[in-house]
Amino acid sequence: MADSFGATSTTDEVLAGVDLSGKRVLVTGVSAGLGVETARALAAHGATVVGAARDLAKAGAATAPVRAAAANGGGIELVELDLASLASVRACADGLLEAGKPFDLVIANAGVMATPFGHTADGFETQIGTNHIGHFVLVNRIAPLIAPGGRLVNLASSGHRYSDVDLDDPNFEHTPYDPGVAYGRSKTANILFAVEFDRRHRDRGIRATAVHPGGIRTELGRHVGEDTLNAMVAAINADLAKLGQPPYQWKTIPQGAATSVWAGAVADGDEVGGRYCENCHVTTLVTDGIITPVSEGVRPYALDPEHAKALWAKTEEWVGETF
Repeated sequence: MADSFGATSTTDEVLAGVDLSGKRVLVTGVSAGLGVETARALAAHGATVVGAARDLAKAGAATAPVRAAAANGGGIELVELDLASLASVRACADGLLEAGKPFDLVIANAGVMATPFGHTADGFETQIGTNHIGHFVLVNRIAPLIAPGGRLVNLASSGHRYSDVDLDDPNFEHTPYDPGVAYGRSKTANILFAVEFDRRHRDRGIRATAVHPGGIRTELGRHVGEDTLNAMVAAINADLAKLGQPPYQWKTIPQGAATSVWAGAVADGDEVGGRYCENCHVTTLVTDGIITPVSEGVRPYALDPEHAKALWAKTEEWVGETF
């Protein structure tokens, strides 16, 4: 039963007994970490995975375990996608549309975290531009390919609790740049995008959800120094010790990818649609008070339907495209 899954469940445990033969899945960010493991687990259960990555040579090497694990007709093919360039995003979408093959599941997995201040090719702040805007254009352009009964899974983060989106100053032109705030904005945007996409497409039986994979040591943390990371964990553990709780445990990559495959291929669409999931279940809404770095919960602003509509409209303005 899905209810038996939790924080330590792995992709293979979540997908035990699940046959994905004949299913097509798009996974972005298959050159490292969670994307590779997500693709591996799905292909091992028979899915054909289309893996998108900026560096195809790196992705080709990284996905060797995916090809080795593929079974029951599963496999992987790679497409080029640089989410920090809308020209690349649109070219990728055009190629998929031209191929015309439907998708049963889209997992928007790729992302960056806590980057130094910078801009995408189109002038957007790096994190909102890559994590939200790139995926927004890609997914909306290929939405006609998502089959009835299909699903969108956006990888978000507990980092959304750092900050709400700023619709008036997305590029920090009038606000001092803070890498954590920028990351939080982009992750809140990932959740809000799922909320509005779900509203727009559920009449076709297509549902969208957002997931927090948990804390995992992957390339995503490359911009956070080891000393900073260790200090953060030490502070968390000090707080946990005061509460009489055990020390913080990093998730393994198979544990981190488990919520993505659970939400995409196992959970009931009505259960997860328009919601935020972590540890292989739909999480609770936390309206006030402090949420510790290790506690569960989603802030209400990230699931607010009107807020989601406003972000959608504003993002359309930013990219000059209406969906």
